[in-house]
Amino acid sequence: MPISQDEEAGRAAPYLMVSALSAGYGREPVVSDISVSVTLGEVVSVIGPNGAGKSTVLKAMAGMIPVMAGTVTLDGEDVTNLRSNRLARRGLGYVPQTEDVFKGMSVLENLEMGGYLLPRKVLKDRVEQVTAAFPALARMLRRSAAKLSGGERKMLAIGRVLMLSPKALLLDEPSANLSPDLAAALLGSHIRQLADAGRAVFMVEQRARAALQASDRAYVFVSGRVSRSAPARELLSRADVADELLG
Repeated sequence: MPISQDEEAGRAAPYLMVSALSAGYGREPVVSDISVSVTLGEVVSVIGPNGAGKSTVLKAMAGMIPVMAGTVTLDGEDVTNLRSNRLARRGLGYVPQTEDVFKGMSVLENLEMGGYLLPRKVLKDRVEQVTAAFPALARMLRRSAAKLSGGERKMLAIGRVLMLSPKALLLDEPSANLSPDLAAALLGSHIRQLADAGRAVFMVEQRARAALQASDRAYVFVSGRVSRSAPARELLSRADVADELLG
């Protein structure tokens, strides 16, 4: 059930938008005719069963795999098939599900790597800004990333991407391998705060109910297509979509 034009008209213009996108890893697309969007100050989640193509869309948006058809627009600019480093320069941050930190480096070195495009004189200030957003990181700057807990590592992964002050964030399964309590804190507090600070947050998440509780809107993917799109609270209240939500 796509969002109607009237509903779209009631929101601010999307900061990040995908239109009629098809993408995959070979000749055949994994996802087809996908249209999704997120505005500044908003958390939008993508939920659905395993194998529905959720992460494929995120990787195509992030420039990690080719877009076969359709467009990706960032702040009104067509950025379809731009490489991830060029997207980072334009204000798009991407946090993958795995391999999201450099385990052989300290927390501080990871943050500095995230700010590799910044002038040296700006780098220190940016580290201070990021650790102000994630105070736990400030207490472990010299600790090896390999010694962090799952929750700490995910905070570092997000913090590293924040070093370039992106206006839009793509998060792939941010609560993966976290305990229910840590997942709830990450989704309901930290990620919500990122959007409340004026960023556009678009995340793929397997913990459907926790994701919806932290989101403004959501898309349900089934078999490589958008099955439903609606305000998150509406999806939470509808028993008829429970099977899709829980995968």
